[in-house]
Amino acid sequence: MSNSRTVWQISAGPASRNYAEILLRHGVGLVGPCGPGPWTERPDEDYEGPFARQIASEVQPGDVFLLRNALATICAVGLVSSNYEFFPQFDDVNGWDLNHGRRVRWCRLPEHYNFGGSIFGANPPRISRVWNEPVLDYAQRFLNSPPTNWQTAPLPPLPPEERQLSDLEIPAGLQDLIAQVRDLHPVMWDRRQFPEHPAEDEVIANFTVPLLRALGWHPEHIAIKMQYKDVTLFRALPRIPENCHLVIEAKRLGAGVEGALAQGIKYVHALGVSRDIVVTDGIRYRLYDCDRNFAPAAYANLANLKASALNMFARLKRP
Repeated sequence: MSNSRTVWQISAGPASRNYAEILLRHGVGLVGPCGPGPWTERPDEDYEGPFARQIASEVQPGDVFLLRNALATICAVGLVSSNYEFFPQFDDVNGWDLNHGRRVRWCRLPEHYNFGGSIFGANPPRISRVWNEPVLDYAQRFLNSPPTNWQTAPLPPLPPEERQLSDLEIPAGLQDLIAQVRDLHPVMWDRRQFPEHPAEDEVIANFTVPLLRALGWHPEHIAIKMQYKDVTLFRALPRIPENCHLVIEAKRLGAGVEGALAQGIKYVHALGVSRDIVVTDGIRYRLYDCDRNFAPAAYANLANLKASALNMFARLKRP
């Protein structure tokens, strides 16, 4: 493909923690981890690989991004529309710190396009230049095909940076637990100290139950593994569906909590009553509102507390 733009594939995250909608909504292409901050020609090792350097210094305005949401499948095509930027507001994208990026004019595909095989590699990295001729040809044909107005459309607004929750604002009953999370969370991601991520039963015991106790729930109200549900909260005894307050679906640390919603919905439907669902890995908690067709309604990351976490704590507090 001569006289054409440089093409890159950029990941939208694994299926259990996919963040394609966030990239498309805000007109960005992002990689992580944050590392020591904005990229300033520091060694790749400081950023756990070459990804920050690639998006900061190798990608150029006018390049093409293919938003990859599976091994060989893309969900959008975009044009890079800015120089490198460091985005502090994207420090918690489904648990990822994706601060390095570019503004991108995206065009969402009407349906996902699968190139087949391992066209981006057997284990595609977060971002990489594409050299495969069929992919380059696809990108060129897509850019030349109408409609093309998206290529010059105004970029969508960026979200504001959310304020960190100060220590003084942390509810008194949660301060010890938050301190433990701050100490232990980095260690749990150290493969030398934790060769395997803590399993869901471990995070429930060490983090979720202590959080619920601190928010006023008594042991008799916290059912663990009742009818296969990880945690069921009951407003009162007896433990019958009518007294259920909400259902919590847990995953092991690092598995991605957003992908657990579907299982939680199945459990709620089996109860025969409409109840909110919380998904968690012990550290991150996301609540889905049953009255809004299970739309996300509250969020807290105990390792990276923002002001909005107070809403999550209020929603989790025993009535």
